Amino acid sequence: MVLLDNEGFLGELTRMFQRSRNRGSVYITMKKYDGRTKPDPRPGNKPLPEPTEYSCLMRATLRSKKIATVVHPKDINKFQLAYCNVLKSNMDGLKKLKKKKVKSKATQ
Repeated sequence: MVLLDNEGFLGELTRMFQRSRNRGSVYITMKKYDGRTKPDPRPGNKPLPEPTEYSCLMRATLRSKKIATVVHPKDINKFQLAYCNVLKSNMDGLKKLKKKKVKSKATQ
């Protein structure tokens, strides 16, 4: 997985959406990130200190290509606006689902 800066992530996400038009899906996940790179210690050992603020970890996957970025709390508003613009501009290729008609038992 490649860890990118915020602008690089949005640019690469746009390229992923362009590549997915022919075939495939882009999966995007967001989660709370505390900045830890080490696992939690075993019971009985000294615990790791609690973080003062949490960041947002964003991941995107297209087939086998994976990218990620960490968004800090001070940059979240700017990133969210740019992220929404990327999503809005690339949501035009969605397929419309056909609804199945259900016959009632009384007409049968």
